[in-house]
Amino acid sequence: MRIVVQRVIKSKCEVDNKITGKIEKGYMILVGFGQEDNEEIAMKMANKLVKLRIFDDENGKINLSLSDVGGDILSISQFTLYADYKKGNRPSFVNAMIPTEATKLYHFFNDYLRSLNIKVEEGIFGAEMIISLINDGPVTIILDSKELL
Repeated sequence: MRIVVQRVIKSKCEVDNKITGKIEKGYMILVGFGQEDNEEIAMKMANKLVKLRIFDDENGKINLSLSDVGGDILSISQFTLYADYKKGNRPSFVNAMIPTEATKLYHFFNDYLRSLNIKVEEGIFGAEMIISLINDGPVTIILDSKELL
């Protein structure tokens, strides 16, 4: 499982000119699942994400978590995080989880985040989405389950 975390002042997702998700302070995350991912990995990644300390404290040091600052998450499914570009110039996505399974895991992951008392807004899995955001910092972190487990 891979997550690109961007600390934002605000972010939104639009599909067919309709807003599907919108947040203020928090994270806009791109979430991708590999073939070996499962609910246990998704829970561990969610716990890491919520506890990640990348917000400024009162002294301007990056020391506070999403929970500490009362931040929200805009979660966007992103199979392209599993692009394999070793051969040629057109990436292959054979390492990404198949869409039917990835959809289930994406919703499980978002629901698990909600169970941790985090407000989670979503894009639409598999849709053409327009994502807008205002970075805060900017701070961008990449989480990879292979590095965490």
